[in-house]
Amino acid sequence: MERVWFNKTFSSVGAAIRLIRQADEAAGLGDYQIVCSSTNPHAPAFLAAHESAIEPSGLKGEAYVAWCLDFCRTQSIGIFIPGKEASFVSAVREQFQAQGTRVLCAASQEMLHLIHDKARFYQTVDAPLTPPAAFRIVETVEDFDAAYSELRKNHAQLCIKPSVSVYGLGFSVLDELRSSAQLLIEGVQYHIGLDDLRRGFAAMGRFRTMLVMEYLHGHEYSVDCVGDNGQLVCAVPRKKSLIAGQGQTIDLRSDILDSTRHLTAAYGLNGVFNVQFREGQNGLSLLEINPRMSGGIAMACLAGPNLPYLALAGFDRGFDGLTIPEIRSGIRVGETSQATELP
Repeated sequence: MERVWFNKTFSSVGAAIRLIRQADEAAGLGDYQIVCSSTNPHAPAFLAAHESAIEPSGLKGEAYVAWCLDFCRTQSIGIFIPGKEASFVSAVREQFQAQGTRVLCAASQEMLHLIHDKARFYQTVDAPLTPPAAFRIVETVEDFDAAYSELRKNHAQLCIKPSVSVYGLGFSVLDELRSSAQLLIEGVQYHIGLDDLRRGFAAMGRFRTMLVMEYLHGHEYSVDCVGDNGQLVCAVPRKKSLIAGQGQTIDLRSDILDSTRHLTAAYGLNGVFNVQFREGQNGLSLLEINPRMSGGIAMACLAGPNLPYLALAGFDRGFDGLTIPEIRSGIRVGETSQATELP
């Protein structure tokens, strides 16, 4: 039996662990003993794992990697799937291998750094079928004014977001008509008053790298994938409804699948990862690559393939002997919340 460790990561890890255990138990194999750790002693994912452990708080970078090496050694971890500090772990995979732990990372350290920095990523990405929306990089109010003036000539609405962020934090549509106070009172989310933002930027002088972009009004597609060192093994695209609460649809669009296959090869993607696209006035645009499991991974698996198990078993034993179920295109999927007692 292989001991598999998920360290501190996003909340979707709980769903992934449950899916892995379901497939492993259904096959009657019992190949994997799942260990989950977090700095949060009440992490919901602990309920899904065979074992749980508390991580020390405050460790970062090389100090955290040193702790991970020690944890793998003392806990006899056979496979490590890193979340926190994945880029640092990826850079020293050989050290883990030397003590008997194989590391399943979504990409190399170089590629992880590039993917996380959208300014650099958009400048270098080769996605002919789904190019990113028009954008400009800004770090001063003068940059912002020039970018807004140039992009607004060709696009009805613009937005802004940080170059480095997760969960969409910092994203806002630029509102030319209403102040931020009006937007707050009216309960409008993810919008900011243009004049208010500009005044704030002017007062700051220089700020962290932001992207002014064409705002894409159409459907968003979230593609949950499994890769094998640059080869796309499986991809399940979810088309998100423009109306909240109406679920998502599994949609095997050929252009999305072709672009995802191209990006997988270009960035050497591996294991479970996610690619996001959105429709705009010029067609489909690439939003980002998430080198991790998405929050909607369980919805994608309702279409047939158990993506977390497929990625783990393929990494462990090779993909040649694995059967990938047919994807049920056209089905609608959604998620419901359920109350539970925490450990």
